[in-house]
Amino acid sequence: MRTIVATQIISIPRNVQIWVKSRLVRVRGPRGELTKNFKHANCQMELFGKKNKKLKVTVWFGRKKQVALVRTICSHITNLINGVTKGFEYKMRFVYAHFPVNCNIPADGSSIEIHNFLGEKVVRRVRMLEGVKITRSADVKDEIILTGNDIELVSQSCANIHASTLVKNKDIRKF
Repeated sequence: MRTIVATQIISIPRNVQIWVKSRLVRVRGPRGELTKNFKHANCQMELFGKKNKKLKVTVWFGRKKQVALVRTICSHITNLINGVTKGFEYKMRFVYAHFPVNCNIPADGSSIEIHNFLGEKVVRRVRMLEGVKITRSADVKDEIILTGNDIELVSQSCANIHASTLVKNKDIRKF
């Protein structure tokens, strides 16, 4: 069963500029500029409105998956707008029972070195993705803060840190 038309409209804030050309979306705001490619999606995107700009995403004669794609694309574009206006911040904590985990973060915040994880001598180094800065929290002990404009890069950097400290061959309820 095909849906004749599925449409969703996003309102664009005044301090954000947005360009759409052949499903390539570019968003510029006070914190910088982000670009996202939606050429894989079979949809129609158009900007309208002179004073209050809006972006309309439309799918014609789509099946269930293509109709669901409309909401997903709008959520991605909303994340781009939030990224260039407010930015994104993820917080992570070091949790340990016996061996205190230490970390070194260089002044530019481009990477992290994790020492003494489960008492191991191996130093784990994780580089942050482009546009992501890492800092140590000033008020909370054993907390690091990752900030950036692109939510996908910030969350992927958190996942990379998490993946570098996975516990292998042990009961994860204890370790």
